[in-house]
Amino acid sequence: MLVSVINHLLAQEPWACAKLRDHAGKVACLDAGAIVLRLRVGADGLLETAASDVPVNVTIAVKLADLPQIAQNRERAFSYVTIAGDADFANSISQVAQNLRWEAEADLAPWIGDIAAVRVVAGAKSLFATARETHEAFAQNLAEYFTEENPLLISPPAMAELTGGVNKIRDDVERLIKRLEKLESRLK
Repeated sequence: MLVSVINHLLAQEPWACAKLRDHAGKVACLDAGAIVLRLRVGADGLLETAASDVPVNVTIAVKLADLPQIAQNRERAFSYVTIAGDADFANSISQVAQNLRWEAEADLAPWIGDIAAVRVVAGAKSLFATARETHEAFAQNLAEYFTEENPLLISPPAMAELTGGVNKIRDDVERLIKRLEKLESRLK
């Protein structure tokens, strides 16, 4: 199923297929711990599932816990993964993964028409943006409540002030200890 979705996206982007076509026959292993996916690049640049006994050219390991950060920031996605194997193949996969986009309007248009598809996608994007903004505002309000009105948490400026005070006291104590050691050495 996932391979079909990826191939659908690749088929819409000729540049992506051409980029992968240079690596036809190579196998990539995407290892997410509990989920391992082995994909072979076909002669047309599309992907197919590879058997477990086929040697792997590149392994891309990712922690399942990092998937939300990867989905949120695709430009930094490869900073969350560990790559072993063919560097050129891994670089091509990275470029395709960072620049491959789903054109939802193109997929919806045959079903509901061009104008409706554009409006549905714009509405969905607006809905997600509103949900994200609401979530962020709620988190900020909650943080403000717990730092200002019902202080269960310490605010960043107050924490910085406390840390600065602790560091100053620590430095003063260190200087005092050195002075005392100096005095002791003079008395001996």
